[in-house]
Amino acid sequence: QVQLVESGGGLVQPGGSLRLSCAASGFTLDYYAIGWFRQAPGKEREGVSCISSSDGSTYYADSVKGRFTISRDNAKNTVYLQMNSLKAEDTAVYYCAVRYPSGSVFRTGSYSHWGQGTQVAVSS
Repeated sequence: QVQLVESGGGLVQPGGSLRLSCAASGFTLDYYAIGWFRQAPGKEREGVSCISSSDGSTYYADSVKGRFTISRDNAKNTVYLQMNSLKAEDTAVYYCAVRYPSGSVFRTGSYSHWGQGTQVAVSS
């Protein structure tokens, strides 16, 4: 069964850090581009970051550039999102998903096999 499972969310103070994991099962993740999205209450799901399968190119939303880093460990079949200098506005449920070949980087319709999400709360 093809599945993505996110983990690593939690409650953190402003300025703190978290590392999210997106573990794949049922397929080899290194053949696919993987994206991270987030959805805050009452807001649409938005793209956060993406890592390509071919050359490891990375993409970031302007709101997280310089603070978040996406990476992949093909041996562990896992993609990570390191989040530093967290802000209250980063509070959301974070999801990972598989991007269709040639799909738009931050368009939700370009992705499939969404995970169940992991909650990130940034608050003092």
